[in-house]
Amino acid sequence: MGRDFSHIARRCERAVVTAYRELREQGSGDFGAFGACTALYRIHHPEASVKEARRLVAEWIDHHIVRADEGPAPGCDCG
Repeated sequence: MGRDFSHIARRCERAVVTAYRELREQGSGDFGAFGACTALYRIHHPEASVKEARRLVAEWIDHHIVRADEGPAPGCDCG
C-alpha cells in the first residue's frame, strides 16, 4: 500500500486517499478507515451529505487503492 498518490489533482481526494492508506498501514480496519475518511471529506465539504461523502470516498478508495488506477477518478468539483 505504500504507493505515492501525489498525482491526484483534487486536494480533498488526495487527503482522503492518503489518510485511508496510512490508517490501513497503521492497523486500522477497513470500516474504521472508511468512516474516518468520510468524516475527513465532510470537514473539507460540510455541504455534502453523509450519503454523498460515503459514495465519493468509496469510489476514490476503489479507484486508487483497490484497482490502483492512476487515471482521473470521479469526484467533487473542488480544485
